[in-house]
Parts: sequence; structure tokens; C-alpha cells
Amino acid sequence: MRLEQVEAFLAVVETGSFQKAARLCQVTQSTVSRQVQALETELGLPLLHRQSTATLTVAGDRFLPHASRICREWKTAVTEIRELAEGKQTELCVAAIHSVCAHFLPPILQRFCTRRPQVQLRVTSLGSDRSLKVLRDGLVDVAIVMNNPRLTLSSEMVVRSLYWETVEVLMAADHPLTQYKEIPWEALSHYPHVVFKDGYGMQRLVQDAFARLGKPFHAALELNTLDAFRGMVRQGRMISILPKSALLDADNTLAVRPIASDPCFPNLQREVVVVTTEDRLEIPPIAEFFELVCQEIPPLVVKLFPIPAPKSLENIKKI
Repeated sequence: MRLEQVEAFLAVVETGSFQKAARLCQVTQSTVSRQVQALETELGLPLLHRQSTATLTVAGDRFLPHASRICREWKTAVTEIRELAEGKQTELCVAAIHSVCAHFLPPILQRFCTRRPQVQLRVTSLGSDRSLKVLRDGLVDVAIVMNNPRLTLSSEMVVRSLYWETVEVLMAADHPLTQYKEIPWEALSHYPHVVFKDGYGMQRLVQDAFARLGKPFHAALELNTLDAFRGMVRQGRMISILPKSALLDADNTLAVRPIASDPCFPNLQREVVVVTTEDRLEIPPIAEFFELVCQEIPPLVVKLFPIPAPKSLENIKKI
């Protein structure tokens, strides 16, 4: 069944005449006749009585509401897709890691809302792995996460690097490890750690680092908010290894120390990237938000703390 066949049938019902239906559809009368006949052949029963005025058969009367609904749904679908292509999207959903939500997204969200007041932004703070999953599932349009090529290894994924940042140690201000200017990995292995829950890239990064160095790692507690990390670490001996952007709000009850380089593991860093899909970049509001993130976040990061030079932002990389 083809849409023009359904439209021809509805035109005949509306006008009561194949000739008038042809004028309404701007085709020849023979074309309308062929389309209706093909529809009847496919359905297996006649839909119209061919008299001086075309009238519905029993089958035609049963088919009419379905035909009307098919055409209405098609027109609605065409309108929605055209509006999407024209940038008339009403909602844009973003998933981002906590530190990005806290420090880098607010001015970008404000600027985007000023540019596109008709688009409602929905921002969710999630771990990196979870953010990428909801992006793949179509629940969000853009994810800003710690890079994990294993989860973006897909031809439709578009990944652009935003910045690199070092990973450091958060502890209570009177913790024994504050004696070090740079804390050795060996010393870190003797204390219980507060870690992000499973599904957060930082947990995997820290666990992999200890495994590569052959050092014991005691994950004593899992949390998922930076406020909870700070509150727990203040209590005593527990420590946490966190990215630099997550340590910007540490107060005088807390201490932050870099990790000493190890010959086998000279530096522990993470890369933060923005991710979407190729088809989403065809939609103007999503493409605009994606580019705004790429343009605005790196300078904001540089203002807050010195970082290793990020990879080129000129090239979109498909991993």
C-alpha cells in the first residue's frame, strides 16, 4: 500500500467523483482509478461503488477511518521532521560528569538559552559510562564525559577533545599524607579510598593505575557526589583520588596533593570529551550546542587551572 493510493481513495470519498478527485489530487482521472484499484486489490475487497456518485462499500466504510488516520499521521510526521531540520526542536538533553556541570556548563547553558529561548534544556549529572549509555540509547543528545574509546568505538559517534587534567589526592587537612609535597603510590596504597560508584570513569582509571603498578588498592566506600566525597574525607583517614576540576571547591578543612611520578607510571591524567552522533549534528540546535561546548569549555578550564595542552579541537575524531 502506498500513501498516494490512500490519498486517492480519500479524495474520491470526499468529492464523490473520480473526475473531481483527479482535479483535487492534480493528476489524471485514470491515475486515480489505477491507485484505487491497486488499493482494492491489495486489501482484497472493493472499497467503492462505481455509480454516478461514488459511494462506500461495507469494506470501504470499515477502511475509511484507518485511511484518514494514516494520512493525518503522515502529515504530522512530515511536519515534525521538517521542523527538526529547520531547528525548531523543543528540547535538548545533555548528560555530563559532575565537575563539568559544576564549573563549566552554567555559562554555556545561559548563552545557549539566550540564543534559543524556544529550546528547553535538560541537563543530567551522570558518570561517564552511564552518560555514554543513555546517549547510545537515544535518551540524551550530547554527553560530556571522561574519554573511554571502548564505549565510543562506533562509526556514528562523534568525539571531540575538550581538555586534559591531572588527577590528585584529596584528604583531611590533618591527614598523615600531608607530609608529602607529592605523594608516592606506595603511600597511597596504605589508606582506604573513597571512590566513585561503578559506571564512573574515575573508578576505572584509579583501579587500573594501581593494578598496573602492582599496588594494593582498598576501595572502602563508593559515593557519587563531590559534596559527599568532601564530607567523608574530612572525617579522618580515608582519601580520594580525584580529577583537578573536582578539587576546586576544597576548603581549609581539606588538603590536596599531587601524586609523585613513578618510573613505570609517570603521570595520571584524564581526558574530557564531548560526544554526540552524526545524525544529531544534522539538527541545528544540537550542532550549535555541541560547537558552543567545544569553543567555550577549553578557555574556561585554562582560567581555572593550568592543564596539559589539549588535543586539537579543529578535527572531529571518530573513534
